[in-house]
Amino acid sequence: MLTSLIVLIVIVLILALMYNSLIAKKNQVENIFASVDTVLKKRYDLIPNLVASVSKYMEHEKSLLEKVTKLRAEANKPNLSDKDKIALDAKVTSALGSIMVAVENYPELKANENVMHLQHTLHEVEEQISASRRAYNQAVTDYNNAIEMVPTNFMASLMNYKRKEVFEIPENERKNVDIKKLFN
Repeated sequence: MLTSLIVLIVIVLILALMYNSLIAKKNQVENIFASVDTVLKKRYDLIPNLVASVSKYMEHEKSLLEKVTKLRAEANKPNLSDKDKIALDAKVTSALGSIMVAVENYPELKANENVMHLQHTLHEVEEQISASRRAYNQAVTDYNNAIEMVPTNFMASLMNYKRKEVFEIPENERKNVDIKKLFN
């Protein structure tokens, strides 16, 4: 009888530890995603200033500026899923990169103090986003491992936990840079 009671206590203790571990990993993912979201919001707040500063110089890139403005508006919609936020982040990153490349074609714009300040601030925010993405991806990897590995996968299945997505590099940014094109 005593042995059965001890075995039961050990099993309950193991189940409680697995449950708490899964809850802790899920909360860690949510906490770090909130940090990513905060930095993304900071970047989205910079976009109107950037667009306003460069729009009078960049008449030929009007469609690019409109695209960035539209993406920012989409990102500020309430109730976006984490998956949608990750997808929008990739699009905004690409569009902002295009603007920064286009700025290089306008010497007056490159020398503008406001644009230089915005570029510097945007660069800092991009570095913060990068660090936040790395932390988020590590937390998601830990979480995904926990919900897929034995024995926690059984409890995760009972708790209806699903895999979470990580931030990934857009396909167009995976290509090697053609140095010859840069000098032509």
